[in-house]
Amino acid sequence: MKTKNIELDVDYIGGQEPLTIEEEKAISDFIRRKKLLKSKRIQHPTKLPKRSKVTV
Repeated sequence: MKTKNIELDVDYIGGQEPLTIEEEKAISDFIRRKKLLKSKRIQHPTKLPKRSKVTV
Protein backbone atom coordinates (compact mmCIF):
# COMPACT_ATOMS: atom_id res chain seq x y z
CA MET A 1 0.00 0.00 0.00
CA LYS A 2 1.35 3.44 -0.90
CA THR A 3 1.64 6.02 1.86
CA LYS A 4 0.35 9.52 1.28
CA ASN A 5 2.61 12.46 2.07
CA ILE A 6 0.82 15.51 3.42
CA GLU A 7 2.82 18.70 3.39
CA LEU A 8 2.13 20.86 6.45
CA ASP A 9 2.46 24.63 6.59
CA VAL A 10 4.29 24.79 9.92
CA ASP A 11 4.39 28.59 10.02
CA TYR A 12 0.76 28.69 11.09
CA ILE A 13 0.51 25.83 13.60
CA GLY A 14 -0.30 27.20 17.05
CA GLY A 15 -0.93 30.76 18.11
CA GLN A 16 0.98 33.82 17.01
CA GLU A 17 1.12 35.47 20.44
CA PRO A 18 4.14 34.91 22.75
CA LEU A 19 4.04 32.35 25.54
CA THR A 20 2.67 33.34 28.92
CA ILE A 21 4.79 33.16 32.07
CA GLU A 22 2.90 30.02 33.19
CA GLU A 23 3.46 28.29 29.85
CA GLU A 24 7.19 29.11 29.88
CA LYS A 25 7.49 27.77 33.45
CA ALA A 26 5.59 24.57 32.56
CA ILE A 27 7.86 23.93 29.55
CA SER A 28 11.06 24.59 31.48
CA ASP A 29 9.91 22.34 34.37
CA PHE A 30 9.11 19.54 31.91
CA ILE A 31 12.54 19.82 30.24
CA ARG A 32 14.31 19.94 33.63
CA ARG A 33 12.49 16.79 34.85
CA LYS A 34 13.24 14.96 31.59
CA LYS A 35 16.97 15.83 31.81
CA LEU A 36 17.06 14.73 35.48
CA LEU A 37 15.47 11.35 34.69
CA LYS A 38 17.84 10.83 31.77
CA SER A 39 20.90 11.68 33.87
CA LYS A 40 19.80 9.30 36.63
CA ARG A 41 19.53 6.45 34.12
CA ILE A 42 22.97 7.17 32.68
CA GLN A 43 24.76 7.57 36.05
CA HIS A 44 23.62 4.24 37.47
CA PRO A 45 24.31 1.51 34.95
CA THR A 46 24.08 -2.06 36.14
CA LYS A 47 27.47 -3.36 37.17
CA LEU A 48 28.38 -6.85 36.07
CA PRO A 49 30.88 -8.91 38.10
CA LYS A 50 34.31 -9.39 36.58
CA ARG A 51 34.90 -12.70 34.92
CA SER A 52 37.44 -14.87 36.64
CA LYS A 53 39.61 -17.46 34.99
CA VAL A 54 38.70 -21.02 35.70
CA THR A 55 41.54 -23.54 35.92
CA VAL A 56 40.68 -27.03 34.83
